[in-house]
Amino acid sequence: MLGLLAMLGGANVFTDIGAFFSKMAVVTFGGAYAVLAYMAQQAVETYGWLKPGEMLDGLGMAETTPGPLIMVVQFVGFLAAFRHPGSLPPMLAGTLGGLLATWCTFVPCFLWIGLGAPFIEKLRDNKPLNGALAGITAAVVGVILNLAIWFALHTWFRQSSPMRGFGLSFDAPVLASIDLWAVMLSLAAMIAIFRFKAGMIPTLLVCSAVGVVLHFAGVIG
Repeated sequence: MLGLLAMLGGANVFTDIGAFFSKMAVVTFGGAYAVLAYMAQQAVETYGWLKPGEMLDGLGMAETTPGPLIMVVQFVGFLAAFRHPGSLPPMLAGTLGGLLATWCTFVPCFLWIGLGAPFIEKLRDNKPLNGALAGITAAVVGVILNLAIWFALHTWFRQSSPMRGFGLSFDAPVLASIDLWAVMLSLAAMIAIFRFKAGMIPTLLVCSAVGVVLHFAGVIG
């Protein structure tokens, strides 16, 4: 990060990618789903690197390909640099942006593990720390729920309107833009999983297949 700041300065997409993903890796708890809520909203609403639908595409690819879900950071970093390449060819800039996002996401995690591993047994017996971690666990559930609502709104509705005021900031769906096919597909998936106890993989495969058929039929975009 110091090297990026020295070479490129603060007003550069690579500096922004490095700073954002480094900060995200250091201050977030709760695994990929908790991190993705923060990342999606910042990448879409604050930095404008990609659109909500593209964030959904990235999450879909991360869910259906081998490797940890958090690798969606590479997709976000790629698009951010690809669209703001500066003097570099867009494909090269995107590749470097994806690698930078991956590096800045994982290096702090390894540093935390390396520093904390020798003390992990002692930490388990620390009651105040365990109490704090229990509180964090409860908060993470709310963060994951926030992610589910954010993605659901941008899946079920084609348009949304940003609402700001009284300390609140959220995207309100435009009701007239509802996508009934997306809603029905989501409901079918929930019924399959919760009512009929269908497995996650078969449900994803069936929903993906139906989505592809609807797309080629011209029903959905």
